[in-house]
Amino acid sequence: MSNVPVAPGTPRRDQIRREAARLFAARGFLGVGVDEIGKAVGISGPGLYRHFPGKDAMLADLLVGISERLLEEGRRRVSAPGGSQAVLDALISGHVDFSLNDSDLITLHDRELLHLKEEDRRRVRRLQRGYVELWVDAVRAAFPALAAAEAEPAARAAVHAVFGLLNSTPHSIGVRPTAVADAATATVDAATAAPTPAGAPTAVAAPAGRPAPGDRAGLLPRAEMAALLHRLAQGAFAAAADGWSQA
Repeated sequence: MSNVPVAPGTPRRDQIRREAARLFAARGFLGVGVDEIGKAVGISGPGLYRHFPGKDAMLADLLVGISERLLEEGRRRVSAPGGSQAVLDALISGHVDFSLNDSDLITLHDRELLHLKEEDRRRVRRLQRGYVELWVDAVRAAFPALAAAEAEPAARAAVHAVFGLLNSTPHSIGVRPTAVADAATATVDAATAAPTPAGAPTAVAAPAGRPAPGDRAGLLPRAEMAALLHRLAQGAFAAAADGWSQA
């Protein structure tokens, strides 16, 4: 579930979540058995049923859980003291951490959402819409050019473009600077283009391709990657506001 090492004493249920997310992301929901997940955490497959009623419940727990976590953390950040720019910065920082720490969950959302029960899938979508609205409101508050009612579609398009950048560019600790530059150009283009149509990407989008195993030359350390993504997100929103004011 996370690229962050498991801390000693992590509850068994959280260990199961982490290994299920890793295995589902690597081989697909249908390609992983309960016994394999159990082996990864050091218990028998049937022992997992003391924590989850089945593999479907694990997937729902992961995807509903991360959507709830994003929305809860987003609400906490927008209610913290500070001006509109500080609020937007806080949202960006939180989502950068998510994209760097939880790439398995991003992959799961992209590939496995269809395997959720309809009720759970609707719940994920509802939670994500709430998260997106937090961002749209924050962007419009931070950039007066996007505050008018007619500018709302432009702000929404910029939010989805930035989600695409933050979720698709990084992998576990960084990406090639040239790949970041390409993604940034595409994000600015998307943020200043026509409003996002119905069916646009949600708050979680597929990650970009990763380097070949062992090919680490030119990769950015995590801290530098996080700082760069933050600056690029800010720049994309500023470009959207400038584009709208000059239209």
